[in-house]
Amino acid sequence: MVPAHRGRAAEPVYRPILANRRGELEALGHLDDVVAPLLAPVLQVSVLDQFTLDVLRRLPDGLLTAVDVTGLPDAPETELVRWGVPLVPVIGLADSDRRLVAHGAAARAHAQRAVVRLRVGHDRAGPDAATAAAERVWRFTHLVPEQCDLLLDAGDVCCRADVRVAEPRVRRLLEWARRHAWCSVSVAAGGMPPAISALPTDEPVRLDRWDWQLWQRLADLGVGYGDYGVGSAVPGADQSGDRLPTVRYTTDGAWWVYRWSRRGGRGDDRFADLCRTVVSAPHWPATGAAFSWGDHEILRRARRGAGAGSASNWAAWSTSHHLAHVLAALPHPEREPRPGPWRSGQAPPERGRPARPHRNGETRRAG
Repeated sequence: MVPAHRGRAAEPVYRPILANRRGELEALGHLDDVVAPLLAPVLQVSVLDQFTLDVLRRLPDGLLTAVDVTGLPDAPETELVRWGVPLVPVIGLADSDRRLVAHGAAARAHAQRAVVRLRVGHDRAGPDAATAAAERVWRFTHLVPEQCDLLLDAGDVCCRADVRVAEPRVRRLLEWARRHAWCSVSVAAGGMPPAISALPTDEPVRLDRWDWQLWQRLADLGVGYGDYGVGSAVPGADQSGDRLPTVRYTTDGAWWVYRWSRRGGRGDDRFADLCRTVVSAPHWPATGAAFSWGDHEILRRARRGAGAGSASNWAAWSTSHHLAHVLAALPHPEREPRPGPWRSGQAPPERGRPARPHRNGETRRAG
């Protein structure tokens, strides 16, 4: 089987953690072949079905996809090597011995690498305990640190206080990470609130991207960036049953959430009105529909060129734009080489606090 990483033009600069829902998977399937090698998505698989397997087989060739099966039973049928798809295993420090052996087999069968996901605040604390856990991973998987990408997952950071708590924890872990020759080190967090049903409707509402702010405070250490896309890092979130037409539109440092409940007319008309509001906003990208597949679909609806779609479609278009926006904002290897965090010097001093969130006004342009 052809390794998933063969022919990659560059090492990935962005590790989004995404659920294996239809919307997120559809967005990945529409990635341009040019930018696909710059992403290394981590799929959290909670239900293993034929749809997920079929989509994984159709993803762009340059996409190095990692899969986290922590939410699946620890059984032979959940072993990645049996799925018949070139994938990268995501390894947890608390995985069983049997699962670690299976992850090692999957890594050697396909991409010759794995992602070690360390959950900040949940996994073993202290450098000695973390080293003991990592050495157990390498022993049972028969991998070496150079074959492993370390993903420090700070989880839910939905306010300034969360960022203040998470930053020193992540810094301590980055100090520990310098002890080992990881292939790469990235920091991920989720800034989207677990529920948005209480937000006002029929007007765009601005939400700060606290995950992005956390990474900016750490970026001088050379760490890679990860987030939870336009979803929440809280388990079980985004399942409230809110069926209002919704678009979560990513801009520099913020999301603009559009939830439309205007009465009158058909559902298609209501969503067309939402999309017209998006494309007329100051944060609509200069390249318009060419910015991403999701933006193309939003513009089609604004011009009444198609129907309103479903909740999965709204998530897909929002995710597509988000992935494109983050890639446009991040430094790429050919633009600005960055040292590995385990080789960099002293940590920079803490930066000033970000501005308070607001709901009106947006002057920066996406991308």
